[in-house]
Amino acid sequence: MPSMVGVHTAYYLVHSMGSPGQFEQEDRQAARNFADAAREARIRRIIYLGGLGNQDQGLSAHLRSRHEVADVLRSSGIPTIEFRASIVIGSGSLSFEMIRALVQRLPVMICPRWVDVKAQPIAVEDVIAYLMAALELPGERGSVFEIGGTDQVSYGEIMQEYARQCGLRRWMIPVPVLTPRLSSLWLGLVTPIYARIGRKLVDSMRNPTLVCDPSALTIFAIKPKGMRAAIERSLHHEDQEFALTRWSDALSSGGKPPSWGGVHFGTRLVDSRTAQVSVPPSSAFAPVRQIGGANGWYFANSLWWLRGSLDLLMGGVGLRRGRRDPHTLAAGDALDFWRVETFEADRRLSLVAEMKVPGRAWLQFEVEPNSQGSVIRQTAIFDPAGLAGLMYWYTLYPVHRWIFKGMLQAIAAIAEREAGIASFQP
Repeated sequence: MPSMVGVHTAYYLVHSMGSPGQFEQEDRQAARNFADAAREARIRRIIYLGGLGNQDQGLSAHLRSRHEVADVLRSSGIPTIEFRASIVIGSGSLSFEMIRALVQRLPVMICPRWVDVKAQPIAVEDVIAYLMAALELPGERGSVFEIGGTDQVSYGEIMQEYARQCGLRRWMIPVPVLTPRLSSLWLGLVTPIYARIGRKLVDSMRNPTLVCDPSALTIFAIKPKGMRAAIERSLHHEDQEFALTRWSDALSSGGKPPSWGGVHFGTRLVDSRTAQVSVPPSSAFAPVRQIGGANGWYFANSLWWLRGSLDLLMGGVGLRRGRRDPHTLAAGDALDFWRVETFEADRRLSLVAEMKVPGRAWLQFEVEPNSQGSVIRQTAIFDPAGLAGLMYWYTLYPVHRWIFKGMLQAIAAIAEREAGIASFQP
């Protein structure tokens, strides 16, 4: 395989649970193809991430397939280092995303027996640390390492901790008669993204996934985090990633088509639009820089005033704070019921909401030059807190969409008009 030419170590991080067919067969074939290609390319080491599970207690089809893939890779004759992990705490982990979706959507959860099964969750950054450390592992033999965090907890305890850190209160009602099949149908109903893989996930959750061989702790200089710290770090990384995201790039290259209600990025909902102006970025950004306070919000100001009044009634800050300066902004400035999170002159303004909302909200403006002048992108981001947050977003979405569209059109018109006046001044 040309892609492996000159490679001494290859990582195998593939599974086929999202397949509509027999995922075990597809897992097996994919591993064989990889092993054959690695052998032909004279790869010296394979590093594989599999799943924890005790074969003596009987394994689900998913965990059996994870172990079988390791056997296929080892059959290549190439030394294979296999890491076996429980649930990985971090964005993209199927089990973690399923837990997150359930907690976010359901104030009351009907919980089958698998919710009480013990696991040993590990932070995604600790998994990556183990995978990287395996590059430097001496010796030419393969090994199997069981890795996990410091806590042995049930899936229910993981749900409760995630809810606590997100400021959500969740009630869990045990129902021991809910079978794996009914559980998977229930998961598909409340979290549609898991309709296909729900049964496979639930089936594997009936097995405890605990570390029985702690040798990884002595061989590698890695001290894994506990569950609470792992969830905290995961949420922190997501916030950082969103704070640094340039939506002009993310939405154009992310392959996510626009849809009513916005685009989903993890738990967040994103509604974005652009306006083309025939002025340079400094002129296009000028109205953005002066937004809020006595300058107003350029469109439907009476509705902004009404929203601020309602916020005051609910104990929020309302619009009374205004702006520090009518012409300039800096990170940390209060701006009506927003606060400036990021400010890049003539390029970017990011506001984080401080009004009372069932979740977290941001409003961002980006200005980029192009051959016709500049493009102004306006992006509203909402991270809903549970079902109340989702209801808030979708109920008010038509109003917000109308207001934000009008605001952007007004900003574009002001930028064009002010630039035109400046160009005709003697």
